[in-house]
Amino acid sequence: MTDPLEKATAKAPPTLGEGCLSRYDPDALSDENGTEFADAAELWRQLQDEADTSIDADAPKPA
Repeated sequence: MTDPLEKATAKAPPTLGEGCLSRYDPDALSDENGTEFADAAELWRQLQDEADTSIDADAPKPA
């Protein structure tokens, strides 16, 4: 790395598909890309529980 500005550049990972079907290639992603999120499943469960609770609270009460 001889160019001092080279370290300030970012490169997107390779993609698959085109247009609205374009997505990052999961096989090309690594921890260096920030793809590790061990608690993602737990966060999703918590968000779904909160959403279910708010839907129940907004439901009309039987007469």
